[in-house]
Amino acid sequence: MPRKVVILAATSVLALAACSKKPPEELPPAPVQTPAPAPTAAPAPAPTPTPTGPVAGSQAHFSQVMAGRDVIFFDTDKFDIDSEDAAALRSQAEYLLQYGRATATIEGHADERGTRDYNLALGERRANAAKNYLVSLGVSENRLRTVSYGEERPAATGSNESAWARNRRAVTVLID
Repeated sequence: MPRKVVILAATSVLALAACSKKPPEELPPAPVQTPAPAPTAAPAPAPTPTPTGPVAGSQAHFSQVMAGRDVIFFDTDKFDIDSEDAAALRSQAEYLLQYGRATATIEGHADERGTRDYNLALGERRANAAKNYLVSLGVSENRLRTVSYGEERPAATGSNESAWARNRRAVTVLID
């Protein structure tokens, strides 16, 4: 075994010696000094534009772009999507498809009439109706969740038809 080690070491030394470089016969000329170019004023970098308005894909941006179409309204004791609601939901779907990372909660609401349990169930049906319509337009179901607030979060106070009409709604809210 030691003899193999000696032979291997000798072979390595010979191989390395064969690779040694010989000095060149003639050296390259010395470097020539060239004058440095006159300094020129670099153009000022363009200013970075300051973002104005809300960040794209945020709740603030969604609300701004939707301009009121983030809310759909329902008739008394109803949860069906009419043509006006469908147009608003199409706008919401376009936004959600454009900003593929955005996720949303659809809040279902009811007016103050009816029992608490009835209004929670009606709010849930309204939120699910909006969600199902968005899904039918191509928005992935796993990007949408629903919640029902029933009569607990009114948009308008008052016990009259005007207030009730504003409270029978589904609101799409982006989750930041």
